[in-house]
Amino acid sequence: MSDRHRLLVRGRTFAAVGTGGDISGVGAVRGTAAGPDGLFVRDARHLSRWQLTVEGAVPEILAPVETSAAAADPARCVLVPRGGRQEPPAYTLFREQAVADGVFTESLRVRSNRPVPTRVGLALTVDADFTDQFELRADHRTYTKPGAVRSRLPLEGGEGVEFTYRRGEWCSRTTVTAEPAPDGIEETGTGARRLVWNLELDAHGSAEVALRAAAYPHGAPGPRATGSPEQAVRQLAAIQAEYASGVALPATWPELAAACARGLADLAVLQVPARGPDGEELRVPGAGVPWFLTLLGRDALLTSLFALPYLPRLAAATLPALAATQATEDAEGGVAETGKIVHEVRHGELAHFGQVPFGRYYGSVDATPLFLVLLGAYTEQTGDRATAHRLQAHARAAVGWMLDHGGLTSRGYLVYRADQGGLANQNWKDSPGAICSADGERATGPVMAAGAQGYAYDALRRTAWLARTVWDDTVYAELLARTAADLRDRFQRDFWMPEQGFPALALDGEGHRLDALASDAGHLLWSGLLDKEYGEAVGRRLLERDFFSGWGVRTLAAGQPAFHPLSYHRGSVWPHDNALIALGLARYGLHDEARAVARGLVDAASTGGGRLPEVLAGYDKGAYPVPVPYPHSCVLESRSAAAPLALLTAVGGV
Repeated sequence: MSDRHRLLVRGRTFAAVGTGGDISGVGAVRGTAAGPDGLFVRDARHLSRWQLTVEGAVPEILAPVETSAAAADPARCVLVPRGGRQEPPAYTLFREQAVADGVFTESLRVRSNRPVPTRVGLALTVDADFTDQFELRADHRTYTKPGAVRSRLPLEGGEGVEFTYRRGEWCSRTTVTAEPAPDGIEETGTGARRLVWNLELDAHGSAEVALRAAAYPHGAPGPRATGSPEQAVRQLAAIQAEYASGVALPATWPELAAACARGLADLAVLQVPARGPDGEELRVPGAGVPWFLTLLGRDALLTSLFALPYLPRLAAATLPALAATQATEDAEGGVAETGKIVHEVRHGELAHFGQVPFGRYYGSVDATPLFLVLLGAYTEQTGDRATAHRLQAHARAAVGWMLDHGGLTSRGYLVYRADQGGLANQNWKDSPGAICSADGERATGPVMAAGAQGYAYDALRRTAWLARTVWDDTVYAELLARTAADLRDRFQRDFWMPEQGFPALALDGEGHRLDALASDAGHLLWSGLLDKEYGEAVGRRLLERDFFSGWGVRTLAAGQPAFHPLSYHRGSVWPHDNALIALGLARYGLHDEARAVARGLVDAASTGGGRLPEVLAGYDKGAYPVPVPYPHSCVLESRSAAAPLALLTAVGGV
């Protein structure tokens, strides 16, 4: 998102509005960082226009919406009618907007500045195009929609209008209502509708119009009742206070405390609905806004791991939600294989009709071992054995996937293959050219990514502990422990590059090392896969200047031909990647290095009001006084929101 939009987020719902409170209906702008504006619920845009005019003209902005404010705060702006210096504005307009689950609300107050009665003509142009989010990305793709029909009908009683979209069995609706009801509803010639009011203001009097847009996505219950923007904000503030309670923030490092507090507040708004194995309702971390406000397995697992010492409730919801979506059979369309943990769940029209493969998509090599890591860590952290008993069959199926389809038995490592129509790379660096050699040549054939082997090692060891202490199955425990030890020995033989003193980023289909020096080595520290001597060498290498920008560790060390500071995974700085690195450094006793990484990220967060974005450009800290943004970064992302909590753990609570 660009700084031209203000984000309002609550669970499955988010809105992006302009600095004057309007929605214009743009998509992602090619070649820029600008994302779409509108009201979005379950992967579809339920408001595509929301434009205010006064006496037929767009008002001037006196006080703009603060685009950097917290996602839970209402969007507020002050407007006046257009005029000249010689004639003060006759009245002032105060807009206040908020979102609740499936609802966008606005309180529009008009206050007269004159000592005599005043008439004001207001109009709000509204529309809902129900565009799928995949259509709004700047990737030049188009999708056919045979038989699609849109309708726009006034509501009975004249208090608003209903927009409906149908395509076969698919049906979504948005209703826009107002109190007081508009004096008229006009057609515009573009499909949008214009709600108009003729307000009579007393001398220095005021009037208020309460507006509500409610989304009814296909296959989901309607929005819950909500009141004014102030009430929606109060409800969310109570949830945020609950998240923050019991988390001891470091008084000796106020900037880290501020980043943790901001992260907790963002995590509270990013919880999306899901269901467990018995159909129970859950709230789990959604990946990020604007493109990923849904359940992504890897993201939810890492977020829950970072927050585990402080918010175990996230893990307690994420584990059963992912167990409920675990693959129970093999199916080519979504890369599903028995026992595999889901990568992405989508609810939009294109996923429903199979035009994108992400309805329930399993293209991830690392979500399955991370599921086992979280289950073991959660059980150890909380002492809750009931969850481990309940999910025992799911855990054993996940281990079965790693050994069988995952490739541990046949290839000795977790392996993935490019998925036609889906993801070329299926580890956390999932952009097409992310897994490469130092000169930029891409991997060919089946890929064995280094970081995923670390997750597998940790998963096997933690599941062996569960088998021994919770499931009372020592034979299974010994099998998994042996498999983990063999993986560790094999990895250090096959991946270690003696000439660089560093592990390869991956092995290709022929077993050749991809020799790019990459931050994934820090994940091996987090999982404990490397011997102490190797681990300490890797940890110190990650803090050298070609890796460490001052804001964080780059995904690729500078100086390699493959490096690019504005590439998604070839030189950028990812907060969650650095959080894992900091935890790994602390694990190997490299506490000064862990603090250096934490300090860089905290400094970066301090320039953004305490918030860390999804990703930053990989320029050196001395190149510019604040971190250079990555052009298409998610502004609000659960892994980044939880990263300061991981840093707090890594530095031992300061």
